[in-house]
Amino acid sequence: MNSRIAQTRVPHVRGLLLAAGAGRRMGAPKALVRTGPDQPTLVELAVCELLDGGCDGVTVVIGAAALEVHALISTIGRDVEVVECTDWAVGMGASLRAGLTSLASTTREGSSPVEAVLVTLVDLPDVGSDVVHRVLTAFAGQATSSDPDAAAPAAVHWRGQLGRAAYEGVPGHPALIGRDHWLPVATSAVGDRGARDYYREHPHRLVECGDLATGTDVDTPGELASRG
Repeated sequence: MNSRIAQTRVPHVRGLLLAAGAGRRMGAPKALVRTGPDQPTLVELAVCELLDGGCDGVTVVIGAAALEVHALISTIGRDVEVVECTDWAVGMGASLRAGLTSLASTTREGSSPVEAVLVTLVDLPDVGSDVVHRVLTAFAGQATSSDPDAAAPAAVHWRGQLGRAAYEGVPGHPALIGRDHWLPVATSAVGDRGARDYYREHPHRLVECGDLATGTDVDTPGELASRG
């Protein structure tokens, strides 16, 4: 289910989309795969779902077919940036490290500092903006205050957050990672495990989203077609 609800952006929380894989079983990099004739690519779809769900901008980690994927992303025309992961073939862990490292070292003048990321994968076509919105809302608390004087407390609020969506009790994406966790997550992210080991070892909150999506990835053209 991809229900775009165009929510107001949540300050301090940026979407982090991992879209670097070669998609060998799919027959092409998944970022470039289209959901159907004249339909958007998976990378375009995922970026829009993160933005429409409330993320304050999106960072996309690319690798395979980097030039083609970058060209697609540049046409979206919203607050989207690209980070190229040169060792993307090592696995998802390398992409997550690249994204977190880039965000930790980037300062955006005139915009709120990024204090948390909402991480998702490019091959989750039924994870829509409604899922993104639910996860962000679950963790917002005082961070949603419209009072300008509350900006600093709101930023502090997001730094320590750790959680993820769940589908009928099974943990999945998107996953919320506050800035306080970025370094240890990046250190522990190896191979295709991403932040899995870190979540296993640290308390975090699950946000049930099984009524909105399946949260399962698509690895083959047949699996993608079955979602249509």
